[in-house]
Amino acid sequence: MTTMVSNLELIRRVPLFSVLTAAQAASVADTVVKRRFKRGEPIVEQGKKSNALSIILTGRARVVTTDSRGREVILATMHPGDYVGEMSLIDNEPHSATVRAEIQTDALILGRLEFARCLPENSSMAYAVLKGLVQRLRHADRQIESLALMDVYGRVARALLEFASDDGTGNTVIRDKVSRQDLAKMVGASREMVSRVMKDLEERGFIETREDGSVLVKERLHTLG
Repeated sequence: MTTMVSNLELIRRVPLFSVLTAAQAASVADTVVKRRFKRGEPIVEQGKKSNALSIILTGRARVVTTDSRGREVILATMHPGDYVGEMSLIDNEPHSATVRAEIQTDALILGRLEFARCLPENSSMAYAVLKGLVQRLRHADRQIESLALMDVYGRVARALLEFASDDGTGNTVIRDKVSRQDLAKMVGASREMVSRVMKDLEERGFIETREDGSVLVKERLHTLG
């Protein structure tokens, strides 16, 4: 009983739980567990699922994403009251970044089932909006990683791959014309630089502009993006 009261007092201090009803708060307090993370220990790991929400009570954690070459970019620093893992719990996808304790950090861990009980019904519009927001956040994380870690070639390649889709015949195609100016704004480079990159990609056989104006994306473009 003492543990439950202690947990109830703890979660009442967390802004995330301030809107819970008394019954919901009691239910959460009964299932939440406290865990201590040592310095450098991951709270969640990129590409994996933890199936839990972690709320930081004390300490500090760093959100980092890593590319295929092992290079890291710091996305954010988390402090007491912040929480991690909610995106994965909402859309059931792996974590888009790693959150690592920067110093000794205490956190409350709430499992998937209890977290789901605090959400709107998954058939409601509110839940659909939540999933949509999570997908936008994931896309933003990828954009930040791309801008921080990739050269202009890599950023242009990734943008082109995002525009492309299967045309039904096994080819990957960008059907709608993408202006160099828009592409430049997307990848954080000048229009002149993007034009040079596009020309070079075409000359090297990564992409091919067809007579109807669509762009055929070759499989090898994935090696750049």
